[in-house]
Amino acid sequence: MWNRLKRLFRSVFGGLIDSAEDPELILQQLVRDMNDEVPKMRENVAQVMATEKRLEREIQANQAKLTDLDNKVKAAIRVGKDDIATALLGELQIAQRALATSQQNHVAAKAASLKAREYFDNYMTNVRRRQAEAMQLISANKQAQMQERLASTMASFQMGDTSQTFDDMREKIANRSASAEARAELASTSLDSRMQGIERELANVEAQDMLLAYKQQMGLAPPVAQPALGEGAPINAERTLGAADYIPQERKLKE
Repeated sequence: MWNRLKRLFRSVFGGLIDSAEDPELILQQLVRDMNDEVPKMRENVAQVMATEKRLEREIQANQAKLTDLDNKVKAAIRVGKDDIATALLGELQIAQRALATSQQNHVAAKAASLKAREYFDNYMTNVRRRQAEAMQLISANKQAQMQERLASTMASFQMGDTSQTFDDMREKIANRSASAEARAELASTSLDSRMQGIERELANVEAQDMLLAYKQQMGLAPPVAQPALGEGAPINAERTLGAADYIPQERKLKE
């Protein structure tokens, strides 16, 4: 029973955690954590190197002390102060042992400092490599998100969310165009439209008659033969309009 409950909790909360994880945020936090560790690592390496430097100064001080004690022992022996020389020799032995200890510690500190610097250099190399890898993964994650949005948009078109709207509008515009064409055709076949066509034809005939009259006046067309009186023409018939009747008023005034 307990195993089943654990499996249930892991399946529920594991899925929630997996869906809530943002790779970009996690990688950015990882980069920040590595950057935060750099000052700590640098401080540790600096402490190891400081120990090496301190031991170097301690060795130099012990060597100077040994030189000074040696000179004092020789001076005490020259003046016949054997007791003082003996005491100075005791201090000299203590200084020699301190120098030997400092030298041994310096060798160990120097090796530790070298290892610390190598470890720090390797850590910085690893940090830079991890940061570059994290940036690549973040870029890949952004590209994947863009592809997901593109795929979602394409899926919406395939499902007809937007294409149905285009089809509806296309059908509505086609119906409106057909209705307008039908009204235009109906208007062109009406009585008023036909009367306008007849009037245009009459105006065209009158224009042709005027053109012929102008040509006859200018001698470019033969005159139309007039029927003689008594040959079937009525005596009181109105006189047929000649070419002069169609000459504009301004031209008549000039003549």
